[in-house]
Amino acid sequence: MFRSSLSTLFAFALVGCPLSVRAQDQAPDKPKQLVVVSFDGAHDTRLWEKSRDMAKRTGAHFTYFLSCTFLMTKEDRKSYQAPHEKRGKSNIGFAPDDADVIKRLDEIWRARSEGHDIGSHACGHFDGAKWNVDDWKQEFDFFRNTLREAWANAGVPEREPVEWRDFAEKGIIGFRAPYLATSPSLVNALRDFGFRYDASQVSKGPALPRATDDGLVHFALPLIPEGPSAKPVIGMDYNLFVRHSLGIEDKKHSAAYEERTLVAYRAAFEKQYEGDRIPLQLGFHFVEMNGGAYWRALDRFLTEVCAKPDVACVSHREAMDIVGREKKAAGAAL
Repeated sequence: MFRSSLSTLFAFALVGCPLSVRAQDQAPDKPKQLVVVSFDGAHDTRLWEKSRDMAKRTGAHFTYFLSCTFLMTKEDRKSYQAPHEKRGKSNIGFAPDDADVIKRLDEIWRARSEGHDIGSHACGHFDGAKWNVDDWKQEFDFFRNTLREAWANAGVPEREPVEWRDFAEKGIIGFRAPYLATSPSLVNALRDFGFRYDASQVSKGPALPRATDDGLVHFALPLIPEGPSAKPVIGMDYNLFVRHSLGIEDKKHSAAYEERTLVAYRAAFEKQYEGDRIPLQLGFHFVEMNGGAYWRALDRFLTEVCAKPDVACVSHREAMDIVGREKKAAGAAL
């Protein structure tokens, strides 16, 4: 599903120490350590509930990058046409029925109310690396319209929250590209469409979000050392799944994969926590690969670190605003 693209690796030009939340009683050179966790796809309602329960227990806020075809039923698929694709085609399918859509809408609204960030993962999960600006705007339009009309299209307009349409029109400020496939056209379309941040890039290691002349704040999933040889891998469950079992489900060794993953998360965290405290970003999907090894590792990791007084487990939206405030306080623009 996701490939390790050779994205430009990013560095933030800093004045002084790295930026983050600062505990009031901390020395200026020790900001809070940020941990930023996201989920792509955001479809399985059981995993919506599981992730929200994990957040409540650990005190974390997550980012959910939603794919909009999961707000459409198979019967409605002909209304969707991705750029340069056949009408009604989606690489990830559609919701089985209206009841499933309604459950998902309830989960989205609960998550938002609990402080999580809802972002866009486009719609049908296509590789848009060669799309032009108009192609991307077509996809973004469909995402926004589908989200706005979702309650009515599911046959329950009376259940639509009062603030839903404002949320659909203005509340989605972040994006992650399917396959992490970026291009200048995507960046231009994101800017023109009013997005505030993009989380589609990859960095050599943990990196601060960076603002560029395109008006966006860019987040990058880091390469982190993993396994006996400490070979770098993108800090995302799918990439670990491919590393561990060649992308083939292997429940027999699930416990071993869980331990390897937890060791990698701990090491990546400790390097920043004891060092420059650059935010650590980790990515997941609404699929429990290798028998749930990566979700279990995440749960254990967040349980360990989020309760620390000098750690904040936050969404991309929160991390962007935190870093922006810190940069402004330091006398420079984000």
